[in-house]
Amino acid sequence: MRRKIPSTAALIAFESAARHQSFTKAAEELSLTQGAVCRQIAGLEAFLNIELFRRSRRGVVLTEAGQSYARRVAGQLDAVERDTLAVMGQQGAMSIELAVVPTFGTQWLLPRLKDFQRLHPEVTVNLTNRTRPFLFADTEFDAAVYFGDGDWSGTQAHLLMGENPMPVCSPGLLDGQTQLSVEQIATLPLLQQTTRPYAWRQWFSAQGLSTARDMTGPRYELFSMLAQAAMHDMGIALIPPFLIRRELDEGRLVIAASLSLPTDKAYYLMIPERKLESAALLLLRDWLVGEAHDYALANGLNSRKR
Repeated sequence: MRRKIPSTAALIAFESAARHQSFTKAAEELSLTQGAVCRQIAGLEAFLNIELFRRSRRGVVLTEAGQSYARRVAGQLDAVERDTLAVMGQQGAMSIELAVVPTFGTQWLLPRLKDFQRLHPEVTVNLTNRTRPFLFADTEFDAAVYFGDGDWSGTQAHLLMGENPMPVCSPGLLDGQTQLSVEQIATLPLLQQTTRPYAWRQWFSAQGLSTARDMTGPRYELFSMLAQAAMHDMGIALIPPFLIRRELDEGRLVIAASLSLPTDKAYYLMIPERKLESAALLLLRDWLVGEAHDYALANGLNSRKR
């Protein structure tokens, strides 16, 4: 069946004219005559059977339908351009589109990727933040690093490491003490994480304490946001120490209590079944699993399932 898609030339002319609100400026940008731009847009309006611009002696103005269509067309043209540049940039090299949970990606994975690039210069790894599971069929991702139970339909899971989050805060919140008791922590503002909404409740339960405040407090999506809030004396947060090593070493954050949160969840490398034979992914899998397990064992991060 023939697709109901107008010509690319007409879409490009329309997007430019819509952005400039001018056929003349669009013509200048595209190195066309004003008449050529007018014909392209007129043909597009005939194809859609919708008026996209209102014409007057003073110029052109987008109609409501034109404004809506312009937003959509601009996004799609940007996506096509990105995909085209990505293909042009590969030039025969192998590349991997990897979705990663943000803080793990920036604080742990990125500083180590240079070693993978040194070992495998023929493979390019592109990272994109994703905080929640998704359908691989709906994306261009080749694999993902995510935190969970490893149960992701249609994928093969490779365990990397656990988290072992601990209560951390600014030095000022300790008020001269070395560590805080569980009871003292229960009285402080608790910084919550949206992707782990029951973390504080589970932590207090593991320490044998029940508090009505375990679900209260401002919520942030990322560990990096929690760390910033904690550094600015906004409260105490549950964060894996290995994700804030620099802040701890520099004294901007301190561990308020050396009591971690037990969890059966961990970081996994997820590879869709249809990608299991990818040579580039096999190289990344072997390197990443090895790096993560060595680091987890050296730092007590529960690199094996319990």
